[in-house]
Amino acid sequence: MARSRDSQLAVARTLEALLATREIVITCGSGGVGKTTTAAALAAMAAAHTGGKVLVLTVDPAKRLANALGLEQFGNIETSVPAELFEAAGVEARGELWAAMLDTKQSWDELVKRHARDQQTREQILANPLYQNVTGKFVQSHDYIAMERLYEIHTSGRYDLIVVDTPPTRNALDFLEAPERMADFFSSRLLRWLIAPYRSRMLTAMSKPFYSVADRILGSQFLQDIAEFFVLFQSMYDGFVQRARAVERLLEDHRTTFVVVSTLEAAPVREADFFIKALDRKGFHLGAVVLNKVLPDYFLDEGVTQSARLLNADAAKVAAQLPPVVAKVDGIEAPPGREQENLERVLREVGESFLNYRVVATREAEQQAELAAVTDVVATAPFFDRDIYDVDGLLRLGDTIWR
Repeated sequence: MARSRDSQLAVARTLEALLATREIVITCGSGGVGKTTTAAALAAMAAAHTGGKVLVLTVDPAKRLANALGLEQFGNIETSVPAELFEAAGVEARGELWAAMLDTKQSWDELVKRHARDQQTREQILANPLYQNVTGKFVQSHDYIAMERLYEIHTSGRYDLIVVDTPPTRNALDFLEAPERMADFFSSRLLRWLIAPYRSRMLTAMSKPFYSVADRILGSQFLQDIAEFFVLFQSMYDGFVQRARAVERLLEDHRTTFVVVSTLEAAPVREADFFIKALDRKGFHLGAVVLNKVLPDYFLDEGVTQSARLLNADAAKVAAQLPPVVAKVDGIEAPPGREQENLERVLREVGESFLNYRVVATREAEQQAELAAVTDVVATAPFFDRDIYDVDGLLRLGDTIWR
């Protein structure tokens, strides 16, 4: 299993210990399980308690993250989260928290400027009429540029810890595989076939029918623009491949770990299991599983459960032992003559509801035990009765999963 690759580091038993020993933490999970909020909470806790300079980088554009971090907006350029927001939450942060959200076009422009072999090639690519459209749509460009951006930020040495919020699970696999796919694309037979006529200015007998039809449908200028675009891009092939391989090594490095976020509902658990197995196949380190909206432990307490069984089985006896004052609460009175009947009904419903929740809590405990077999850290967070919309809320969530 992937966890065995961690032998060169002390085994982390908490998220606090895990983040203290890593430089990159990549959070993954299906949609709607609190992945973005969890990523931000982990980064906020690390900045507050571990210290250093911490960046939360979201690849899955989430405006709510900006709101939770007290920022009107943020983008490709990292933005500092004001220390005053930690102070307002009653916490004196030991480090700094920064945030960034991937800007695909700006990142591609910077990539071209970095890898183009000369100024003329760089200007030709940026001026190509298809550049903006194609870079936004071909070969998971968003996923590739996200990995490129992560690699660039990490190698800059500006941050002690980077917490990455990825797209939902299945797309996150594209995110992880994007460097290899990009390298494969630039060396593919399809691409060579597409651009060969424009390199040689001659059509082979085999390709001539294809280009004749394509010219009539798309127009010769359109096809030429595409070919020119990829000819220019292929000139950066060596740079792309070298960076792609470097990114792959970074993901496999002991300084990088993955945190899978889920709830214990059936569909998210299946997605989490799918991703955990995918990480294992790739040899990536699974550092932790974070489970959100987990029922509290008291549903498993035998003493409390016995009380619920009593309520459910003999509500009349329990109601008879309660003082009459319970028939009147906050000025609300039960209908005359029905106080006892109503109280019995309420007590019975409370007991039955608790027992139903106990069934769910027992199943959740079993699922947690299964997950504990594949990772050393399984952290749980309860269902919060109000939305998390600021740094104080992020720290409250962080407190439940940190130690």
